[in-house]
Amino acid sequence: MQNSLSFIHELGQNNNREWFHANRDRYEEARKEFRAFVERLIGGLELIDPDLGPVQAGNAIFRIHRDIRFTNDKSPYKTNFGAFIVRGGKKSGNAGYYFHLEPGNSFTGGGVYHPMPDILKAIRKEIYENAEEFLGIIKNREFHDFFGNLYDDDMLKTPPRNFPADFRYIDLLKYKSYTVLRNFDDSLVRGSGLYEETIRAFRLMVPFNRFINNALSD
Repeated sequence: MQNSLSFIHELGQNNNREWFHANRDRYEEARKEFRAFVERLIGGLELIDPDLGPVQAGNAIFRIHRDIRFTNDKSPYKTNFGAFIVRGGKKSGNAGYYFHLEPGNSFTGGGVYHPMPDILKAIRKEIYENAEEFLGIIKNREFHDFFGNLYDDDMLKTPPRNFPADFRYIDLLKYKSYTVLRNFDDSLVRGSGLYEETIRAFRLMVPFNRFINNALSD
């Protein structure tokens, strides 16, 4: 992923249309490299998550152009490559598998990030009704050693509405996202072991994503 990482690094220092258009060929090469990696990930995922269904790399990869309509930051381009491999596509609301390439901040993750209220309510209900099963997944030794705790960048301060405050595992219902992540340093991204480490992460995520998606299919 050397070409992709190098291009993104330089784009971060030259985030303007003039530089981007002057380096369009380099962008196309970097994107081609990233797409090939995502295609390889999809092939590996098809072997470990039969629920995934058909996914095209082009539909999984996010656009590099930023939506600048509602922000004071008018930088036109994202300074990362990202792909969300998920059943039904990026807008389905389903839990899936994410890969993020960014100098000094590459990572893989999974689950659902800031889902719509009806989806979040369904996930909380599933956890409320099957808390021991969910705990068995996120407290599994290999899973927890690899990812740590659920990503908790934004949690409720009080119990969510319509759930009993004295529920034994009430803290599990306070998340606004149900995601896990694993950071990758640049040496891994540039090396030969990135695919194997990402697929390992995805394999560990399968029960986690399956639990969430089962909640959404009821």
